[in-house]
Amino acid sequence: MKRVIYPGTFDPITNGHIDIIQRACRIFDDVTVAVAESTGKNTLFTSQERLVMVKKTLKQLHINAKATIFDGLLVDFVRKYNATVIVRGLRAVSDFEVEFQMALMNRKLDEEVETLFLMPKDTYSYLSSSIIKQIARLNGSVKAFVPKHVERELRVKYGFRK
Repeated sequence: MKRVIYPGTFDPITNGHIDIIQRACRIFDDVTVAVAESTGKNTLFTSQERLVMVKKTLKQLHINAKATIFDGLLVDFVRKYNATVIVRGLRAVSDFEVEFQMALMNRKLDEEVETLFLMPKDTYSYLSSSIIKQIARLNGSVKAFVPKHVERELRVKYGFRK
């Protein structure tokens, strides 16, 4: 059984993330979405709120993947889950440099762990959680970019009840 970990902040989960999860599920037997506890980023949602949104998304879309929170070194988490692969999404060339650097560092920390890069559908290649939050913060519609429950959570977080 091949296990894969898809780590990220998921602040919030977007249709681009969902596309990568679905692609990973077609390739691997066991997919775990690993929501980062502490990321060095100033997140809008707590790790628990992000985990709930990810789990609800997986359930509503009938995606056969698990979700959990992780903290610490990713390679330690990968070992703990007896996985051998980390999957990462690449949207554009600008993502490549940072992702490549992280992949090489993870390989240096554990030579047994591979990183697999997946590209989302072209319709999601411009999507990022940061852009989604910016649109939502300005009371714009994000319904084409995130699941309905995530849109609601963003509206509540920014004080725009609908």
